[in-house]
Amino acid sequence: MTKLGCFFWQARLKASGIHFGISLTIALMAALLVFVVWYPYPYREISGGRELFFIVVTVDVILGPLITLTVFNPVKPWRVMRRDLAVVALIQLAALGYGLWTVFVARPVHMVFENDRFSVIHAIDVPPELLSTSSGDVTALPLMGPTLLSLRPFKDSNEKMEATLSALNGFALNARPNLWQPYALAKSDVSHAAKPVTALKARLPAQSALIDAAISPTGKKPESLVYVPLVGRKVFWTVFLDPVTADILAFAPIDSF
Repeated sequence: MTKLGCFFWQARLKASGIHFGISLTIALMAALLVFVVWYPYPYREISGGRELFFIVVTVDVILGPLITLTVFNPVKPWRVMRRDLAVVALIQLAALGYGLWTVFVARPVHMVFENDRFSVIHAIDVPPELLSTSSGDVTALPLMGPTLLSLRPFKDSNEKMEATLSALNGFALNARPNLWQPYALAKSDVSHAAKPVTALKARLPAQSALIDAAISPTGKKPESLVYVPLVGRKVFWTVFLDPVTADILAFAPIDSF
């Protein structure tokens, strides 16, 4: 290879490497937003945010530098090169923006207690026409991570009938903002519905070690806690709670139904 050829490829590889470093830095900043704010643990596991984000970011981080490697030419006039690189950057930012928007609209917004279980509600699950019906002390679609809520009792038989019919038509009760209330108002119901962790370990002996590992960071003993099943997007988990206060202490990827 001639000296000119070596210079040509060295320049291209350097430009592509710089682009890769910038893309990786932006991706890490986006990861902080996604995994610290929108999908904190355990929602990144329960709601599938991790897989969706990494697909988007991997394509974006690899695609941009590869395009730069293709279009960069040190002999081009700077005006032309600046235009080409600007177009590449705009395409890459548009792809990243679209990916982040997809992750954002699918983000978990609430974990709602309903009768005998918790359910994770995502922004896309909530009917837009009901967003304005949430009570004043509940934010329908929070921007800074999921909140803990519960379903309030029905006001009367008519409301119960209407909600039941809506559920049969695909509008889940736990995704209706007009039925949400602060979690604190249902703590007695949660404590009543919860079951001893010792019973879960007896029923699922193969999961005993996983249960102990999940509870260990709390400093509590398994026999002093209770559990409630948790329904995610495509998975079932288990929530471990204090039997008196109904405060959530730990989670485990266990189907406890």
